[in-house]
Amino acid sequence: MLKIGLTGGIGSGKSTAANHFESLGVPIIDADKIAHQLTQPGQPALQEIAVHFSSCIDNQGHLLRAKLRKQVFSNHTQKQLLENIIHPLIHHEIFTSIQQLTCDYVLLCIPLLIEKNLFNWVDRTLVIDCPEALQISRVKRRNGLPTDQIKDIIDCQASRKSRLTVANDIITNNGSTQELAESVKKLHNFYQSLCQSPADQ
Repeated sequence: MLKIGLTGGIGSGKSTAANHFESLGVPIIDADKIAHQLTQPGQPALQEIAVHFSSCIDNQGHLLRAKLRKQVFSNHTQKQLLENIIHPLIHHEIFTSIQQLTCDYVLLCIPLLIEKNLFNWVDRTLVIDCPEALQISRVKRRNGLPTDQIKDIIDCQASRKSRLTVANDIITNNGSTQELAESVKKLHNFYQSLCQSPADQ
């Protein structure tokens, strides 16, 4: 089974691209969705997060995600602490999910693929790319975050140059949704051809 690692900066369009792949019948394993599930009330990850980030848990035991995000992205030590709690659990869930699949290829949506040097997890790295100004405008529109907070998040991620340097495949997502869908379809056909010709991988 071919494993494609999809990554890109915040606001690049990773989720939209993944949705297009999914509409073509490709199994999607999304690290962010797994993280969300692992931090629901009653989950062990949330219990450990509550020990270190008690101010980010409300009275009903729910995680205040926006508050936690703001706190960790402005403090490297706290960011590292949170990652040490949640990332091993995410990794375990991803590999468990892969083992249950029987298909030509799977798309692993891993925002920190490059930052955490997880290239040994995948056969190819697909980067969704767009200019930083477009990232900022998209995140503002989607989440309502202030520009300085968005820039802090971007600064904590791999640089655009480093992403493009390690990419096997690149989708430039600075146009319409239809253009993105067409780019996804072309890569889907390419990945299927690789699955049919193992020697070409």
